[in-house]
Parts: sequence; structure tokens; C-alpha cells
Amino acid sequence: MIDAEAISWRSIHLELLRRITEREWPPGSVVPNETDLAAEFGCARTTVHRAMRELAAAGLIDRKRKAGTRVALHPISRVVLDIPIIRLEVEQRNAEWSYGLLKQDMRVAPPSITARLGLERGTRMLHIASVHFADNHPFLHEDRWINVDALPAVAKVDFSAISANEWLIQNAPYTSGDIAFSASTADGPLAELLAAAEGAAIFVVDRITWNGAVPITVVRLSYAPGYRLKTRI
Repeated sequence: MIDAEAISWRSIHLELLRRITEREWPPGSVVPNETDLAAEFGCARTTVHRAMRELAAAGLIDRKRKAGTRVALHPISRVVLDIPIIRLEVEQRNAEWSYGLLKQDMRVAPPSITARLGLERGTRMLHIASVHFADNHPFLHEDRWINVDALPAVAKVDFSAISANEWLIQNAPYTSGDIAFSASTADGPLAELLAAAEGAAIFVVDRITWNGAVPITVVRLSYAPGYRLKTRI
């Protein structure tokens, strides 16, 4: 069940997606209407509408006037990767999540970052570095740059109280993203943060999100040794 204090279209989208993928709503079944879902989640109907629109765009539901909405009988066969809330990912592994902010400052982004985002060299961005823990053991290191020009409100957020990952999912709309998975080795500083041996093999996710043509954020997630990616097809 979704926390009523943190309702967003993204959190509703994830819950509806769970109901479909876990067959609580099997193929062909009728999906409750937006008014009923808004009452269930305690949010505005427009919030539910946005979540439903994303499911329809992914080919997971069929929406027809007068006939209502149903779970697709033959969903479009394509990969759809949601950006997970790291806290929930840890908790779904039956572990206790905790978080430590290492750095939060405005600075000129390095050319390697501005070039990837199509921003002018010398652009000032918000840089955030943090470590997420599972049962007090390092889970991943988050190294993130945020385009403050696209999200002015982010400059006032205290990221010692909420992770940048969770705040952005709740507050920053995006329309597309680029994502890359790779294997790497932990250098000295990163190995220390991840409580790993220097040179240990680690799993890395590099991701950029966009709202239309506007870059929102670029992040590198470096997972502690032993991490396994779990997803569905």
C-alpha cells in the first residue's frame, strides 16, 4: 500500500504496475476507474490519470471510451524499466534501509557531465554524493548531478533528510531516459565507502533523465559487491 503522505503519480504508477505484473489484475480484467482509484489512494484524479496514461503508453492497459479500462490481453513486447526508489528496493529485500549524505554543493560541473547533457561548459549544477545502506552494510554509492535551471526548487532541499533519488522520483517529471549497465572495479575511495576490497568487481548503473529536451539529472550508482539486478519480463 502506498504511503498517503507521499502520494505522487510515480508511486501510484508503480503500485498499479505491481498489481498487473503480479496478476492481481490478470489480462483482460477490468481496471477500477480513475475516480475510484483516486479515492483509494487519497489523491487528485489528475494524479491517477497521469499514472494510467503511462501504463497505456507502455501497452499494459487498453483504454476505450464507454467500454472502460482493461488490462491488456497481449501487452506490447518491449522493455520498460522503472526508476526504483532505492529505499523501497532495500526494504523489498527484507533489509532495513538507511542513508548517509556525503556531499551537497553547487559547483561548476565537469565537462564530461555537461557534454553528456548538452549543457554549456561551465554550467553550475547541484552535486550530491551519498551512500545507501541495507542492514547497516553499504548497498550502493550514489553520485549525482542535478540541473538546477530545470528544477529551481531543488536548491532548497535538505538532502540529509531525504535522498535525491526519492525526492526526484516524487517531484521531478521526466519523459525519457538513457541508461547503461556495466561492470567496473572499485578504486580506493569507492572501495572504502562500499566496505569492499580495492579492485573488487562492482555493478554500475549510469542514467540520465530528460523532460522533453531538458536534461534533469545524471547519476552513477555503484553497487556493493554481490548485488544482483532483479527485474521482470
